[in-house]
Amino acid sequence: MKYTAKTPAILLLEDGKVFHGKAAGKIGIATGEICFNTGMTGYQEIFTDPSYFGQIIVATNVHIGNYGVNKDEVESDSIKIAGLVCKQFNEFHSRKRSDGSLKDYFVDGNIVAISDVDTRAIVRYIRDKGAMNCIISSETQDISVLKEKLSKVPSMAGLELSSKVSTTKPYFVGDPNADYKVAVTDYGVKKNILRSLVERGCYLQVFPMKTSFEEMKKWNPDGFMISNGPGDPSVMNEEIVTIKTIINSGIPTFGICLGHQLIAEASGISTFKMHKGHRGINHPVKNILTGKSEITSQNHGFGVKAEDVAKVKNMEVTHINLNDNTIEGLRYTDRNVFSVQYHPEACPGPYDARYLFDDFITMISSVKKKEKKTAVPA
Repeated sequence: MKYTAKTPAILLLEDGKVFHGKAAGKIGIATGEICFNTGMTGYQEIFTDPSYFGQIIVATNVHIGNYGVNKDEVESDSIKIAGLVCKQFNEFHSRKRSDGSLKDYFVDGNIVAISDVDTRAIVRYIRDKGAMNCIISSETQDISVLKEKLSKVPSMAGLELSSKVSTTKPYFVGDPNADYKVAVTDYGVKKNILRSLVERGCYLQVFPMKTSFEEMKKWNPDGFMISNGPGDPSVMNEEIVTIKTIINSGIPTFGICLGHQLIAEASGISTFKMHKGHRGINHPVKNILTGKSEITSQNHGFGVKAEDVAKVKNMEVTHINLNDNTIEGLRYTDRNVFSVQYHPEACPGPYDARYLFDDFITMISSVKKKEKKTAVPA
């Protein structure tokens, strides 16, 4: 079914708050946790980011769809958001490089959206009340029916979602003759994380999330990338055990977003559900080690507990969020393991934090040189 300019749509929040608007995308019903992203560009990268699986995104930028879509500007093989809430959904686009309209992209991807709502009011409401489940409907306006459907949607807290977006088979990325081999644990990895490693001379093997350390070790990697992904890290017990083994292996390890949280969990540091999370491309972070600040791209609804970090003697905080002082980076002081809560690969976002990939390569190179020096001649 196609919508018209007059097709009504409704947004119902878990606590009963209702917003009325117009249909966009596919006619239907969508459910998920509502959250907002403050980025002013890069909507296609956001929509295809696996970390957003199960979430309905409120776009704070007024115009969405004005530059269409492009097949090269994706972070996975499909749209991963559960739905979209926006002020103006542009059905027509003006960029010559675009491959099509956002409208067709959403219809083809079975994505339900609502437009012509007061997104400022919605964002302020979420900011005050916190993230919660919601439902978008352009199929029915019956509140009682929608409340019944919404009551069956599980909370993000305690929900494992990485298995919904992880690869089912291992695959390779990059040049087999590259200087370094990096094993990537795929919990919902963004394509640009892979690109950022390949650009720095890495040959990658991306492994399904349930792959054991022993199986990955057979490939003899020089480093491990613990990827981003959706869901609650605290319930990923099998993965936490695997990462604990990776940490103790002595192989250089870098974790991003969910990977950061899983490294924390594997180190005895608890994670918690944040009130509203951090999502946008303008979050200020301070690097405690250098004293410099950087503007970062972020997308997470969970964080690590500062009081638990203080109890781990061989762990130190490397980065903090300057908006709320939450922990944005950790590293071991006695082994080659570090992680950040934000996205240094950006896409979308500024490139301020891409030095972290360089730090990872430097770490790998340093370890390889030491191994070469200590190797016993044949």
